[in-house]
Amino acid sequence: MRKPLPALLAFTDPVRTPDPTALARRLPRGTGLVYRAFGAPEAAATAQELARIARERGLLLLIGADAELAARVRAHGVHLPERLARLAKPLKRRGFLVTAAAHSPRAARIALAAGADAAVVSAVFPSKSPSAGPPIGPLRLARLVRTTGGPVYGLGGIGHENARQLLRTGLVGLAAVAAFRT
Repeated sequence: MRKPLPALLAFTDPVRTPDPTALARRLPRGTGLVYRAFGAPEAAATAQELARIARERGLLLLIGADAELAARVRAHGVHLPERLARLAKPLKRRGFLVTAAAHSPRAARIALAAGADAAVVSAVFPSKSPSAGPPIGPLRLARLVRTTGGPVYGLGGIGHENARQLLRTGLVGLAAVAAFRT
C-alpha cells in the first residue's frame, strides 16, 4: 500500500538551516521534513529530537541518506541522493517512504523505476544551493513530470514569489530549503 505523499517537503541544510528543530516547530501539520545531516557529529541527537517533534506536530520525517539512523529514530522514511536511488526498493520493503534526488529526466525515471515513492527534481529555478545545476523552468518541468511515470516534487529556488508558476506542472508537491529560513 502506497503511503500518502505530503504536498510540501522542507529540506534542511547545515548552512541554510542551522537549527532544524526550530524549523520543525514552525512547519504546518502534514509537511514532510527531510533532515540532511551531511556527517554532522550531532546528527543522531538532532534526528531523535526531530522525530519527537514530528510525532507531536504531525510531520513526516525523512532522514537523508541514512536508513539506519532513520530506523533508530523511527522516522517515516529516507531521502536518497541521486547516486543511491537504486536502494529505494529495499528501503521500501523495510516500511520506509522513499524519495530520491534527480537532476535530470533520466535520473527521475531511474529513481522511480528503482522503487522510489517520488523523485525530487532540481533545480527548477535559479538556486544558491551548491549542488544545483542550471534551472529547468516550469515548462520543461511540466514535460518531465508527464514523461517520468511517477510522482515528482520540484526543488530549487522555489519560494512564495514563484510557486504559483508551478500550479499546472503536475507536481505532487513542492520542496524547498531557503523558503523556510527564519
